[in-house]
Amino acid sequence: MILAMGICYGGAAQIIAGIMEWKKGNTFATTAFVSYGLFWLSLVALIVLPKIGWGAPSNDTAMAAYLAMWGLFTAVMFLGTLRLNRALQVVFATLTILFFMLAIGDFSDASPGFRQLTGYEGIFCGFSAIYAGLAQVLNELFGKTVLPLGPVTK
Repeated sequence: MILAMGICYGGAAQIIAGIMEWKKGNTFATTAFVSYGLFWLSLVALIVLPKIGWGAPSNDTAMAAYLAMWGLFTAVMFLGTLRLNRALQVVFATLTILFFMLAIGDFSDASPGFRQLTGYEGIFCGFSAIYAGLAQVLNELFGKTVLPLGPVTK
């Protein structure tokens, strides 16, 4: 189920959304959607390709480096949200933290407690993304603020 979601919703759907944002001239959203869509597709490939004999499995150090680089990319993207609303700032801040926590978990012999904390942080990040997306859709649909996104900072 997770691999299918990674391919279809995490991967393909975000790439399509990124292309739609590109047509609107929204560079930030284009970069975010296409990049994270390709993240999900590459993560699925890292898991599946070794299982079908098309590559060697990644070790924990390599996976930690992969996740840390995505954390660095996300931290830079977070800087872009400082010109956007608070909801997106929360999404990108918590996603940055999540990537680094996942990297630490793979790089070190993290305790089960740390891994559980990482899971909770990921759940919070996911719910913040759901809220931000839902708020944008509902606010546009109703032509007013149904769910606040926080002030736009300039």
